[in-house]
Amino acid sequence: MGARIKVIGIGGGGGNAINNMIRSGLEGVEFIAANTDAQALKSSEAEVKLQLGDELTKGLGAGANPEIGEAAARESAEEIRKVLEGADMVFVTAG
Repeated sequence: MGARIKVIGIGGGGGNAINNMIRSGLEGVEFIAANTDAQALKSSEAEVKLQLGDELTKGLGAGANPEIGEAAARESAEEIRKVLEGADMVFVTAG
């Protein structure tokens, strides 16, 4: 059995990157989409979708404000830990 690899796409750019990886047929990887924008998560092709900062942003996104993004990630820290649990390698793509 090989390494357990997870790729987490954060934000719109990260989500687009993992969608492209999924469409290209990349196998042996678990894809996770993480976003403050609930609408963007609905269009993700990832198996696992993580709404970041649900209380803070109400699913409306961070408005490209890095401080809001950071606060949303901190709010969702436990959920992030759970989805990454058991991974041997984690690759992060963001934007």
